[in-house]
Amino acid sequence: MAKNKTVVTDINVESFVNSFTDTAQRREDSLQLIKLMQQITGFEPKMWGPTIIGFGSYHYKYDSGHEGEAPLVGFSPRKAAISLYVFTGLEEHQHLLEKLGKFKRGKACIYINKLADIDTDQLELLIRETLGFLAAKYTVN
Repeated sequence: MAKNKTVVTDINVESFVNSFTDTAQRREDSLQLIKLMQQITGFEPKMWGPTIIGFGSYHYKYDSGHEGEAPLVGFSPRKAAISLYVFTGLEEHQHLLEKLGKFKRGKACIYINKLADIDTDQLELLIRETLGFLAAKYTVN
């Protein structure tokens, strides 16, 4: 079975944000997201792999036998957009996206150009709902 690439690293979060973000706006948005996610989760930010800033963790195990650790929530300030890992992707949680604002999404990832494009109160609600779902389904660390 393949080893997970997205694991906690010793990379300094602040150094990453200062060196990786390509604009002052992306840097400021990243610092605001760190503050928001840390406040909501109660966890310190940690780097997961080379580019994901994650908060807390949970242990998952799929029916296939694949298992591992993942951050409860997190984000990555990529050049094209900020990737938010705050959504379960489940149909029962779709309503949480209705008032979020301007974004694109993958299966369970939300992409924003800047934090001002979304309603941070809705983001907080989304994060809290996702944390509740993960705590009910998995072992949270």
